[in-house]
Amino acid sequence: MAASLSSPSAAYRISTTCWDSNDPGTTKNTEGRVIHLTTELQTLLEAQRAITDQYQRENGKICPWVFHRNGQRIESFRKAWKSACKLAGCPGRIPHDLRRTAVRNLVRAGVPERVSMQLTGHKTRSVFERYNIVSEPDLIEAARKLDIATAIATPGHSGQPSGTADQGNLAQIPGL
Repeated sequence: MAASLSSPSAAYRISTTCWDSNDPGTTKNTEGRVIHLTTELQTLLEAQRAITDQYQRENGKICPWVFHRNGQRIESFRKAWKSACKLAGCPGRIPHDLRRTAVRNLVRAGVPERVSMQLTGHKTRSVFERYNIVSEPDLIEAARKLDIATAIATPGHSGQPSGTADQGNLAQIPGL
């Protein structure tokens, strides 16, 4: 399933989100984009759409919002977000943290960076790089992969790395 968005805020409105086609229609900046959804997200959004459809049938009102309170637009979900984060054991998170997590997960899953940028809506590489934070475990994993690649590429080598980065065998190189 793909959802076409005329703008990020359009995701809140059913009437401006095309669920059944890949045409974003008229957009604010003439650059609408198609978002291909994960199976899990598609299932969740379809369930929410069913809730909205039921509300409309029971109340005889059209509700243009994907997420709503009794047919009214949700102006703020700050309190609900804070409570949910506390219950999940990750207080202090903000919704935008999910975008950073998405970038990290895409890159770590091997999705090409250009594809990741398009999926997350990053237009410039510099902004994308601010989201793609490199951590200590990332550096350890890179050194481990280099160990393996070096062992495979070295003729006459046993094929086994002499040590792995996660064992703390990172040597300092003089002059660097």
